[in-house]
Amino acid sequence: PMDWLDDGPISGEDLMAEIIEFYPETVEYLAGIGMHCLSCSSSQLETLSEACHAHNLRPGPVVAELNRIVTE
Repeated sequence: PMDWLDDGPISGEDLMAEIIEFYPETVEYLAGIGMHCLSCSSSQLETLSEACHAHNLRPGPVVAELNRIVTE
């Protein structure tokens, strides 16, 4: 069940670089959970789900929080 993929403008399939570019307000949260994506070259090719797995994070809660940040 991946219902959380449809809960906002950001999905687990979005590239990290695009999330940061289009939603700069997410950078503080991402850095706070250990995802320092601004300085990571992988962010150009890595999806949010892939980045979460690389950082031992569950994508669902991260996607939900990012969507909360960008829609409030």
